Amino acid sequence: MAFLPRKRVVVPYDFSNESYDAIALGLQLVDDPSHLHVIHVLPELAATEPGVVWATVDDNSRTQHVTEALQEKLKEFPGINFHVGFGDPGHVITDKSAELEADIIVIPSHGRRGMQRILVGSVAERVVRLAHCPVLVLRK
Repeated sequence: MAFLPRKRVVVPYDFSNESYDAIALGLQLVDDPSHLHVIHVLPELAATEPGVVWATVDDNSRTQHVTEALQEKLKEFPGINFHVGFGDPGHVITDKSAELEADIIVIPSHGRRGMQRILVGSVAERVVRLAHCPVLVLRK
């Protein structure tokens, strides 16, 4: 039984150890694993990318490969839901959370500082700014 169980918890997953830990925590917040929604966001492909030009890569095949990788990596968490989005991670995560009517988003912070943060940005920061619901940011 979870303390203050939530109906829907969204956890962004980027295949890092921190996001794996966020899923484990997210499972503690729900009564049923089917209430946990894991989302992975892929960048959009440019029209000039070789896979797009030669029609060997498309969003459907990318979604299928990522979903299979998620299921393999997270097989010890049966019953959770997987979602794959395309675009800016901050916007995709918050838009999907609003669509799912999430009660909370659990997101890890990688703790980037300085030039790395300027170049990469902070997905967690954008999610906090854009989210319609509470956001739990996990720090190392």
